[in-house]
Amino acid sequence: MKGLVLAGGTATRLFPLTIVTNKHLLPIYDRPMIYYPIETLARMGIREVMVVLGGKSVGDVVELLADGSHFGLDLTYRYQRGALGIAHAIGLARDFVGDDSFCVALGDNVLRGPALDDVAAAFDSGPWDAGTLLYRVPDPERFGVAEVGADGAILGFEEKPAHPKSDLIPIGVYFLRPDAFDVIARLAPSGRGELEITDVLNHYIPNGRLFSQVYEGHWTDAGTVPSLLRAAAIAEADDGEGRLAPPPERPVG
Repeated sequence: MKGLVLAGGTATRLFPLTIVTNKHLLPIYDRPMIYYPIETLARMGIREVMVVLGGKSVGDVVELLADGSHFGLDLTYRYQRGALGIAHAIGLARDFVGDDSFCVALGDNVLRGPALDDVAAAFDSGPWDAGTLLYRVPDPERFGVAEVGADGAILGFEEKPAHPKSDLIPIGVYFLRPDAFDVIARLAPSGRGELEITDVLNHYIPNGRLFSQVYEGHWTDAGTVPSLLRAAAIAEADDGEGRLAPPPERPVG
């Protein structure tokens, strides 16, 4: 399985913090935001990862992460021009993914708790064509929201609804197979002008092709100032297991 970290977007909800730097370089507790989604993938045993970049200071992100060898990873990069949506960013990785299944981690998501290696293995060896993790939140209108039937089955996802049908959202970890690129190629932009990941997930709901599981650890996005503070609190409380080591110190001079 390969990995994809999405670190694009304009981060307008974090202004003025992001006027002169990339959101994913902002600190969460003791390390940059982008370390956390990379850790999520590394803890699954994924070693080949593409980082999709966008916005400001993308060169600083590359300088920070380099080739990934000091993390035990093989990193490559792709640039997304503009805020065109999560599904659009995923579509840029078609050549990188090839014939492999892959896991997408959003660059502003912090998960602390159980590693997802068992979840990744279950998806990779199972009959599903797509998968997502779900989480209960107090403000689902900020996210894509799951509509759940009486039997607990997912009936569909709605992007940022004014009146959410549940408090369950798909958080920023998605499992996909290469045929997802054909699904993305047929998508039409939403009213927000973006290709939505919820439309990709909805494609796989018929015939039981979507895998979903409620995440039992701690999760938050870090896309607003309040959630940035929550992310720091979650990271501070973590015991440090599975955390990426910082890069070696640079020589002086």
